[in-house]
Amino acid sequence: MRNWLIGLALMPGFALAESGADTGDTAWILTATALVLFMTLPGLSFFYGGLVRSKNVLSVLMQCFAIACGASLIWLIAGYSLAFGEGNAFIGDFSNMFLANTDKSSLSGTLPEPLFFMFQMTFAIITPALMVGGFAERMKFSSVLVFSLAWLVLVYLPVCHWVWGGGWLAQIGLLDFAGGTVVHITAGVGALVAAMYIKNRHGYGSASMIPHNLTMTVGGAGMLWVGWFGFNGGSAVAANGDAAMAMLVTHVSAAAGSLAWMTIEWVKYGKPSVLGIVTGMVAGLGTITPASGYVGPAAALVIGLTAGCVCFYFTNLIKQKWKIDDSLDVFPVHGIGGILGTFLAGIFCSPDLGIFSGYGFGGDNTSIGEQLGVQMVGIFATFVYTAVVSLVLLKLVDMLTKGIRVSAEHEQQGLDISSHEERGYNL
Repeated sequence: MRNWLIGLALMPGFALAESGADTGDTAWILTATALVLFMTLPGLSFFYGGLVRSKNVLSVLMQCFAIACGASLIWLIAGYSLAFGEGNAFIGDFSNMFLANTDKSSLSGTLPEPLFFMFQMTFAIITPALMVGGFAERMKFSSVLVFSLAWLVLVYLPVCHWVWGGGWLAQIGLLDFAGGTVVHITAGVGALVAAMYIKNRHGYGSASMIPHNLTMTVGGAGMLWVGWFGFNGGSAVAANGDAAMAMLVTHVSAAAGSLAWMTIEWVKYGKPSVLGIVTGMVAGLGTITPASGYVGPAAALVIGLTAGCVCFYFTNLIKQKWKIDDSLDVFPVHGIGGILGTFLAGIFCSPDLGIFSGYGFGGDNTSIGEQLGVQMVGIFATFVYTAVVSLVLLKLVDMLTKGIRVSAEHEQQGLDISSHEERGYNL
């Protein structure tokens, strides 16, 4: 065996792991990175694609794909440096543009820095892609690209730095393990503002706008559920007990959210729907995300059940009472889920709740009251900042692209043909 190992080490291209890098951590985050990208391509794409009408299915897939490509390049050029560079309390710096100071031997904790870069890139990809559901079926493709990528720079990067890059929210002890504020509140609020700015689809509330392919949606939902293990478990940035517990509570919350939403529909309407159970799953996943590194499985059960109930009622409130056409329920599921999960993290992180105990408070906070104060500051700051910047961006994009919305004729025809000259189905 010893001679075989010596021979292997002498083979061309064979190299020992970098000193300081943990091979177990590295292997896990390599896997988690692939899982999070899998959430967007194809998970989110299929989930959203099945929910729109057949004449718009390709437009949604195209938007998710193009945003993934554009966000990747922005992350390389300056996004990573602005999010994780030292900078100041509000934004990073340009010291590591194009990864100028990084090579394969560079480390970020126990990981090769290129891997940490890639893992965080997948979060930067999925966040603006989530917003697509807010304005699906009616925004011009050029407007989608300009708005989404500008939003990534002006909203996602600063908030990411505030929370994960050592910024002011991290300094006051905000608990956001995997993206309640950074991902879900920002995407949810951005989608809501866009839906209100661009206004409802023609025929909304009168014409039939039911999902065209729930089989595709359920397939995408399954991919999201599996991919979320990388999203939350990977946020431990190590192969350890934190990652294992994050995966466990993620699964529990998803299952609880699914069954809560399904049960409410069953009681309220007489039949449980497939669309309801998968939407409840996403609500459970989004809501546990900020708390996933700080709570145990009993708390995750409560969080998931609460998510299914609260997000269900907010979905009905926004669509039926407020008449806002957030096409694919981004704000009531992701935005409300992110707010709820960030708030509940401040309660269930307490180590003094018996079976519901968590793993301690953030920063110098020593009580649930103190921690909830910090969590509310994070929620409010993220909400207001995202809403204001998103609205300003929408107005600028509207002027720059000479109208942010497709014409009534093109909307009636469908974006697949009018924007891309292709059809999703040739039957």
